[in-house]
Amino acid sequence: MMVTKKVSVFLILMLLFISTGTSWIGHTDSESVDVNKNLDYCARQARKTLLHIPGNAVMPRNIDNGNTAWRYVPIEDWTSGFWPGILWYLYEATGDEQWRKEADKYSRMLTPLSQRTALDHDLGFQMFSSFGNGYRLTGDTTYKEVILRTADTLATLYNQKAGTIRSWPGMVKENGWPHNTIIDNMINLELLFWASKHGANKSLYDIAFRHAETTMNNHFRPDYTSYHVVLYDTLTGRKIKAVTHQGFADESMWSRGQAWAIYGFTMTYRETREQRFLDFAQKVADVYLEQLPEDYIPYWDFNAPGIPDEPRDASAAAITASALIELSQYTADKIKASHYSDMAENILKQLSANQYQSRITNSAFLLHSAGHKPNGTEIDASIIYADYYYIEALLRLKKIREGKALVHK
Repeated sequence: MMVTKKVSVFLILMLLFISTGTSWIGHTDSESVDVNKNLDYCARQARKTLLHIPGNAVMPRNIDNGNTAWRYVPIEDWTSGFWPGILWYLYEATGDEQWRKEADKYSRMLTPLSQRTALDHDLGFQMFSSFGNGYRLTGDTTYKEVILRTADTLATLYNQKAGTIRSWPGMVKENGWPHNTIIDNMINLELLFWASKHGANKSLYDIAFRHAETTMNNHFRPDYTSYHVVLYDTLTGRKIKAVTHQGFADESMWSRGQAWAIYGFTMTYRETREQRFLDFAQKVADVYLEQLPEDYIPYWDFNAPGIPDEPRDASAAAITASALIELSQYTADKIKASHYSDMAENILKQLSANQYQSRITNSAFLLHSAGHKPNGTEIDASIIYADYYYIEALLRLKKIREGKALVHK
């Protein structure tokens, strides 16, 4: 009789487990992420960087494995907006006026980018991470003017026939790519959506919407994994082919590219409230999460041939964690929403452990990101955008835990 009762209890528990679709890997590990402790850590590391950064309009980009000092880049570099963006997040986290002053100083260094012809699609990364966060936190109308001017500049890269913004004009001559669009470009749409709602021409909304729609239709395989680059005929807009530039192969899942897709389509749903973008964000998130290693940090490419000896990419992990926190807030299915938030916490917990935090190694926040593996650059390095999305994810998690709505630029 006792055995029968035990079996019955076991069967009931198993039925509950199956019926709810629960997965053990989807649960947050018992010890949750200490958000405040890790935000304090970020502040300490950023202060170290401020002690050494030159004052001549350059920004920290990466610290290669084995080095201790940042490599600095000019404002034209696609990563230039992440450092001022980090400073704005530190101001938001602490309320310390010193962080606001530093954020303002480094943001204003980027102003010339809003006054030039668009060199590529990265204006969103550069100007919205900086001025966008600045306007959100201060309401300074001079920031708004820069953002609106930048949005108009970015829109000049739009090809109406193809329905997307060109990513790399330079690749037309270099690789023979006529109108090329990379998955990273999804992140830059936020600048256009925002501008269209804050005084710019409403056509910017239409451009961003169609870019997202076209990308959804042309940039993904049947299993919802993303290509890196899609080439379009400049005159007809016809899709020519899909290739990679930073992934292992044309048909492989480059981890940071898939992370951009999760983040970009989640943001697009927020800005448009079109259900199909939310459904799509979940599909591209699900295939990423299904193939994650047990420690939640992806290899630089999910199909790299040398796994488990391939480099990891902490930047892809940080981008995904931030995106999943937001995605969990929109997902109607409570079990699935909980899965996304749990996975985000699991990722952040791993990124906050000794293995991934830079601590005494250098003044970055994180180690073990992969920039451009095929090109042999920034492999197993500290990279500024990994730090940016890491602190963004921590702040988003903090707001959720405090019962606050996520505030966006």
